[in-house]
Amino acid sequence: MTSGPGVRAVNGGSMSPHGLLRSGQCLSRAMSRCVLEPRPPGKRWMVAGLGNPGLPGTRHSVGMAVLGQLARRLGVAESWTSDRHCAADLALALLGDAQLVLLRPRQLMNANGRSVARAAELFGLTAEEVYLVHDELDKPLGKLALKLGGSARGHNGVRSCISCLNSNAMPRLWVGIGRPTHPEAVQAHVLGSFSPAEQELLPLLLDRAADLILDHIRERSQGPSLGP
Repeated sequence: MTSGPGVRAVNGGSMSPHGLLRSGQCLSRAMSRCVLEPRPPGKRWMVAGLGNPGLPGTRHSVGMAVLGQLARRLGVAESWTSDRHCAADLALALLGDAQLVLLRPRQLMNANGRSVARAAELFGLTAEEVYLVHDELDKPLGKLALKLGGSARGHNGVRSCISCLNSNAMPRLWVGIGRPTHPEAVQAHVLGSFSPAEQELLPLLLDRAADLILDHIRERSQGPSLGP
């Protein structure tokens, strides 16, 4: 299923009890008991923070930093579980009566989509129910945007997710990292660490990013056809 860019949220799908049990196979029993009971349709979502494992603090992995902030806000910062089936770190949380699957791929950025697609399959999620959080060169640091669908815009992690999910309908939270003046400096900028001045801005930025994505998920969980 494919979808063009837009500003309208899409209803989530339903999931059978059999699918719920199958999704629990990739998690510990304790985590499964907490959140894997049947839920109404449209009440399960996944948020994937794109980045490079082993390179925290770099601009290209800012999506993973947002996931860390989400986990802290939702009280599951100590609950990350490394799952070999998804090749990712997973944490499960509740947001009202909705279930959230937080995912940090353990594949390199260019292959992040494999982890995202595998987890979506295990949890019975459609592309519209999978949020991608990633860095955006064409927005200055501190700027955020939540978009629905569209092309990868040159982002290799998003391109991998589109390919592996066979869809471009995923909602995406763009986190601005700014673009350097000289084109030849782009790779070093993206893979480099945030400067001391930028690090001072990060706590507020991560808080705002968490607010934006949680508010959007709350709205979508409450009713149909709600925009960002």
